[in-house]
Amino acid sequence: MNEGRGVMEEPVPDEPRYDEPAFEEQDLGDQESRAVQPAPPQERRISPKELEAMLLGGERTLKRREVAAGVGLSLYSARKLWRALGMPNFTDDDLAFTQADLEHLKVMPRLVRDGVLTEDAAISVTRAIGQMTDRMVVWQVEALIEDMVSTEGLSDAEARRALIDRIPELIGPLEEMLVYSWRRQLTAGVQRLALRAQAGLERSAEGRDGSEDDAPLPLARAVGFADLVSYTSLSRRMNERTLAQLVQRFENRCAEIISVGGGRLVKTIGDEVLYIAETPVAGAQIALALAREFAEDEILPECRVAMVWGRVLSRLGDIYGPTVNLAARLTAIAEPGQVLIDDITAKALGEDERFVLDPQAPQLVRGFGEIHPVALRPGTGPGIVLD
Repeated sequence: MNEGRGVMEEPVPDEPRYDEPAFEEQDLGDQESRAVQPAPPQERRISPKELEAMLLGGERTLKRREVAAGVGLSLYSARKLWRALGMPNFTDDDLAFTQADLEHLKVMPRLVRDGVLTEDAAISVTRAIGQMTDRMVVWQVEALIEDMVSTEGLSDAEARRALIDRIPELIGPLEEMLVYSWRRQLTAGVQRLALRAQAGLERSAEGRDGSEDDAPLPLARAVGFADLVSYTSLSRRMNERTLAQLVQRFENRCAEIISVGGGRLVKTIGDEVLYIAETPVAGAQIALALAREFAEDEILPECRVAMVWGRVLSRLGDIYGPTVNLAARLTAIAEPGQVLIDDITAKALGEDERFVLDPQAPQLVRGFGEIHPVALRPGTGPGIVLD
């Protein structure tokens, strides 16, 4: 336990619609088309205050100092946890917490006191939970509202009010899926740690002499970017709803291809996605599938794609290092529909008949000097197959 004011200290005084159904229910009887009928207007069944009590596990009856004392922390340390979770500031007079808050907030301090986590690790893990669940809730709410507007003929404001009545029946299923997904993702993470990390590092050493900029970094990964062509000009000609649907279609397609290809979607930035894969082959197949998908899409423009096999640093759910920067630079110089890799990645793929490598003219790239890009094209085999 750290001395001073850490998280574990004892209390101290004063401180255009693109419809593609994701789930199809098999009908063993007559197959009839069923038009979606607008839901009849309903009277409000639950007030916002009642819904809040349902979500928080009770009414807000506790002040922040009462919760901090009940958890066994100083107010300073408790505020560190609340800020990590993304909670707003509360005053000493605010009835902001419930008994359930008090019980849940004991979890991380207990792990620190038991020596399972350091204080810094506890705060970092808590911040990850806060940031990811915040984004997840916003995404889910907007998706539900958009669906209600599209299928029920409600205005945006009407859908937002109507959603309050529907949340109670969604709490259990969404919570169940959240826990299920987290366990599956953690299982995949353990497999990456235990089974494939060393093999990846050994593979990343091929064709290198140890002097590369990314040599000190701990993880071997294929890093790829996909960037929609002409997104800026398209966005200027679209209304808000059409632009949102375009971005959603792009992200959904990318997420599906990356997942099926065995990669991980790191983040999306408007018209661009960043992904990683554990082998150069997986990274290359994902890159080719992305380029092919958007070349064949009747609505979305083509995309530029680049992939680099190297080493990265993974922190805060993101990845860093020269490998990431080089992949971004290659994406910027790729032609629409083209996949570019660097010469080291080309060596890692050179003997694989599933890929055709086409060396390009040398390019001067900011931060890297002269590089030798290689265009990647599909060779034998089907590549990634989306069913």
